[in-house]
Amino acid sequence: MDFPELAARTHGFSSGTPRAVTVSPDGSRVVFLRSTGPTDPYDQLWIMDLPAGTERRVGPKITGDAPTPAEAALRERLRLNTLGVGGYSTDADVRAAVYTASGRLYRADLLTGEAVEVPTAGPVTDPRVDPTGRRIAYVTDGQLRVIHPDGQDVLLAGEERVTWGLAEFVAAEELGRSRGYWWAPDGERLLVTRVDEGRLAKFLLSDPSDPSAEPRLVRRPVPGGDNAQVSLHVLDLDGGWVDVHWDRAAYPYLVAAEWGAAGPLVTVLRRLQQHGLALTIDARTGETQVHAELSDPHWVEPVPGTPTRLPDGRVLLSGELVRDGLDARCLFADGALLTPPALYPRAICGLLDDGLLVAASEGEPSEQHLYLVSLAPSTAPRRLTSAPGWHTGVAAGSTYVRCSTSLDHPRPRWTVVTPTGEHELRSLAAEHPYAARPAFARVTDREIPTSVLYPTGHVPGQRRLPVLVNSYAGPSGQMVLARRGVWQERQWWAEQGFAVVTIDGRGTPGCSPQYEKIIHHRLADIALSDQCDALAALAAKHPDLDLDRVAIRGWSFGGWLAAAAVLRRPEVFHAAVAGAPVTEWELTDTAFTERYLGLPEEQPEVYARHNLLADAEHLSRPLLLIHGFADDNVHVAHTLKLSAALTAAGRPHSVLPLVGATHMGLNTLALELDFLRKALNL
Repeated sequence: MDFPELAARTHGFSSGTPRAVTVSPDGSRVVFLRSTGPTDPYDQLWIMDLPAGTERRVGPKITGDAPTPAEAALRERLRLNTLGVGGYSTDADVRAAVYTASGRLYRADLLTGEAVEVPTAGPVTDPRVDPTGRRIAYVTDGQLRVIHPDGQDVLLAGEERVTWGLAEFVAAEELGRSRGYWWAPDGERLLVTRVDEGRLAKFLLSDPSDPSAEPRLVRRPVPGGDNAQVSLHVLDLDGGWVDVHWDRAAYPYLVAAEWGAAGPLVTVLRRLQQHGLALTIDARTGETQVHAELSDPHWVEPVPGTPTRLPDGRVLLSGELVRDGLDARCLFADGALLTPPALYPRAICGLLDDGLLVAASEGEPSEQHLYLVSLAPSTAPRRLTSAPGWHTGVAAGSTYVRCSTSLDHPRPRWTVVTPTGEHELRSLAAEHPYAARPAFARVTDREIPTSVLYPTGHVPGQRRLPVLVNSYAGPSGQMVLARRGVWQERQWWAEQGFAVVTIDGRGTPGCSPQYEKIIHHRLADIALSDQCDALAALAAKHPDLDLDRVAIRGWSFGGWLAAAAVLRRPEVFHAAVAGAPVTEWELTDTAFTERYLGLPEEQPEVYARHNLLADAEHLSRPLLLIHGFADDNVHVAHTLKLSAALTAAGRPHSVLPLVGATHMGLNTLALELDFLRKALNL
């Protein structure tokens, strides 16, 4: 089986690997999702019992119908490409769980492993059992409903043309919040979002292969236009409610929320995301109080998992120290520094009995390790992982689960770490076929992280190779990582005869706050110039790179980069494959675009520099545009408008339309390879 077919059949080697791990507070159970093998697309709910370390599946195997439209939309935001159980929630003690598949609701007893289907008023999205395990809330058709212990299914909130309990598009896609409601610890009230998208721009998604099919309407906020109107409400189970009060006009983005023992805590941001507030809520009155302010001259970048309330009542925040020679992101508890400037925290993985489990980098951006961060002052974090690679984790009580990936191992390794020993959480995924060995280097005076991959058996100095630059190079898009999985597709390209180059230019995470944020209002200029400069620097270190034959490929922002490369720097890049490219930034969403480019009415020249349509007449290199007609993130209009501009300018180019494909795309490797071989005369 060749690599493109293997990657397709294994869903990018994700089928069969554990995910969505939960540790019970008493350390007796680990709950997770996993399918039964490398080609099985249906994820199931599983339990590992401790201390025995034995695994068992919960309930009957879930197969069958495709997800409902609402469930499919949530999976798209989470980038899930498998079927079966998409997610689940548990009570506080991890004794009960609820989950949905194809719109049907299931409740599982995690002690016995039995699961039953629960009747509902309609197709279910995002079900959540309350912390006491007595009630289940769920969303159907934009309404929030609650099922009581006696089976009574009650409408809690619902209106026409308004959704309750769901995250709006920009929250789920750009702000890291995929939830829309939160139970109180006693299971008697809920904190719920109300979302009105009536003022948003209309986008139509069509299926050209079925001319009789009605287009699907989605509403999206566009730069400079209206955002969804999002409000918060505390709802009682008897129908009473209070509105949560904050200046929603000044702080329209609800970024995070939680409801712990001390009450609700939420984070809100201004539209341009340069200032935010961590607010505590009085659940009886809805009044809010500012616990902390978040500010940055570019944009606020909270570490995932912050802000959150700690057991001692303090609020954990992330902030940046960029002064007096420091350029660091740190964690703070009510102003007290918890992590040293040398540590680059990436995510909060959970709370252990003796501190926080934190994923962080230290000096080398391609690696990530787990650290135990003490909540006591003046106590240095303790590193828990030693092997080179990329480590993530989930923690509760005295137990944590570690997922380790590296360049040395053929698949991720999951380990349950308890006070009395370790157990393997089995991965049933296909092994990564390539033992890729990228050559890492930091180049130019900017110390840009880069890599070069050669074909297997390549002998240095024997022959020069055409170059394929495979980069994303945008915010949140770090690609030079010490993880074998991310190099599989790139190694396949190398086996086709390319030297594959990846460049994490400024704007990508992992190095420092200033490295990430220097792109503010200059994203286009810096992203492309860093690719060019780093490529030249790599060629000086790797003389087998043939800079007379350079292609570039990318997706989404990387698609913009690829198209911009041949339009604006044809002396460097000789062919491009641009997948789902952003070509006109006024057609993107508000939260992502305005964070980096500002408002179009205030920064028209910035938007003009980033848009590609005016560059159409300059195309002199082969360009392949690929786009899915079902893409609700970067609409196919981006590619169609660029193609129209290129046609009007008389510039030959190729377009590959993908009927039914979303922003996650389809496997088009063979078609791309054929295009690039012809484009570079290989």
